[in-house]
Amino acid sequence: MAHDLLIRGGLLVDGSGAPPVRADVAVDGDTISAVGDLSGAEATRVIDAEGLVVTPGFVDIHTHYDGQATWDPEVSPSGWHGVTTIVMGNCGVGFAPASAERRDWLIQLMEGVEDIPGSALEEGMTWNWESFPEYLDELERLPRVMDVAAQIPHGALRAYVMGERGAANTEATADDIAEMSKLTEEALVAGAVGFSTTRTLLHRAKDGELAAGTTAHADELIGIGEALGRAGTGVFEVASDLFDLDGEFAWMTEVSRRSGRPVSFGCLQNDIQPEQWREYLARTDEANARGATIIPQVAGRPACLLFGWGSTIHPFVTHTAYREIADLPLPERVERLRTPEVREAILSEKIDRDGFIGMVLTGFDKLFPLGDPPDYEPAPEASVGAIAAREGRSPEEVAYDMMLQRDGTELLYFPVLGYSYGDFDAIGEMLRRPGTVLGLGDGGAHCGVLCDASLPTYMLSHWVRDRSRGDRLALEEAVALQTRRTAELYGFLDRGLVAEGYRADLNVIDLESLSIAPPEMVFDLPAGGRRLIQRASGYAATICAGVPVRIDDQPTGETPGRLIRGSRQDPTGQG
Repeated sequence: MAHDLLIRGGLLVDGSGAPPVRADVAVDGDTISAVGDLSGAEATRVIDAEGLVVTPGFVDIHTHYDGQATWDPEVSPSGWHGVTTIVMGNCGVGFAPASAERRDWLIQLMEGVEDIPGSALEEGMTWNWESFPEYLDELERLPRVMDVAAQIPHGALRAYVMGERGAANTEATADDIAEMSKLTEEALVAGAVGFSTTRTLLHRAKDGELAAGTTAHADELIGIGEALGRAGTGVFEVASDLFDLDGEFAWMTEVSRRSGRPVSFGCLQNDIQPEQWREYLARTDEANARGATIIPQVAGRPACLLFGWGSTIHPFVTHTAYREIADLPLPERVERLRTPEVREAILSEKIDRDGFIGMVLTGFDKLFPLGDPPDYEPAPEASVGAIAAREGRSPEEVAYDMMLQRDGTELLYFPVLGYSYGDFDAIGEMLRRPGTVLGLGDGGAHCGVLCDASLPTYMLSHWVRDRSRGDRLALEEAVALQTRRTAELYGFLDRGLVAEGYRADLNVIDLESLSIAPPEMVFDLPAGGRRLIQRASGYAATICAGVPVRIDDQPTGETPGRLIRGSRQDPTGQG
């Protein structure tokens, strides 16, 4: 009997971390039916993988497609980068539960925290839901190129239960906590894969207020966390500044120990204390030794901002002379920016800048040309500040002129976290450390300042093949990090491995030619909303549930992806 699909002669990297082997892969329906030497097998469709790498489909656990997933079957740009499963609802923001009078507030919360155009969300979402289970039902209605899973976000939950008190970060009462815990349990039973919250001062709504839940007391977090224990499923995800290490690790440990469920937090390097991430990992070990399951979520490249004349932010965004032309269409704006009088007016204006934004807008020693191909690990001597010193010009002049290149679309790269003045090795150490999980790509978010949804492609093209300023990852390491490791955290035990009986989510990749293009600004969201996208080349095939959804980097039009409700059993019975 012929198989439905046969991938023949590829270098198989199965997701387990085992070394690559030559093997064929057969698929029947949505399941991998055989792996090995299948030279005598026949199939309705054959993909010749000679000279190519075969991997599981990538599982991206940190995205913000909560709105986009209700209207975009392609779930782009993640769908262009070999991703076949996503988890959204991270960082405490999302759109359910949602009473009718709170919809606008939830949109401005998401717009402020994740820089997703509010007009696109207003036009794109149907709001055919109020409760979280109803939101899951809405997600289930739209076929997609990949599977999606959702977490219940603290901000929406708090505002739903507490109204204006919740939105304003008023302390929750015992009754408030009990109701939030009850609704969280209901969401988990209906298929939510976790709960998320934010504890960082950087996460602010469009109105400037801290995201709802940011200052919640430990008893609120523990009380909600107990819902995961009652449901027996789910991950508790948190974005935290970790300013109070003792306090933060105390409540995270308590949540995990009481619920028996994992707590995952963002673990990143910062410039103020470049070695502090080691303390985060040490605290994690201590907590886990006491019976908790704390999982540091680490990045594959620095968390960055991209500066450009079309971006949300750049060094001149607050200059009066720039603001006078800021609303012009980009071609007209660039034409004006090239004139000597406008250039002089902007560059001669002195601006007082304080705080974090001031540090970013004047941090020319950490501002770099991104380039083509993009360089996310530039040498310190490539910075705008260093170039300015060599050329005897001001860094403002250099940045201004660089951003005018490529018809005013050139982007400058500011690594905020994960790159402390030439330290290239912290991210690598975190990636290699047992017990960490790869995440923080933020697909679908920060539309005007970055596009890190390309992280899965970058993990192979940079960390495996091209990296020159430090140790590389083995191919099997880079694949395991974004397949079985991420799938296991959320209990998606039916995927992330290329083995008989597992779900047929697969990539066939030309590793030698795999590449990511520079980010580009497009206006393809509903209501003409803008976003940065980043394209990939080198994917010979991406297959979801046994169906090719992309061939040679082009969509096939097939949409086999569905909503994942809760965890999935290991088909071998071992998980």
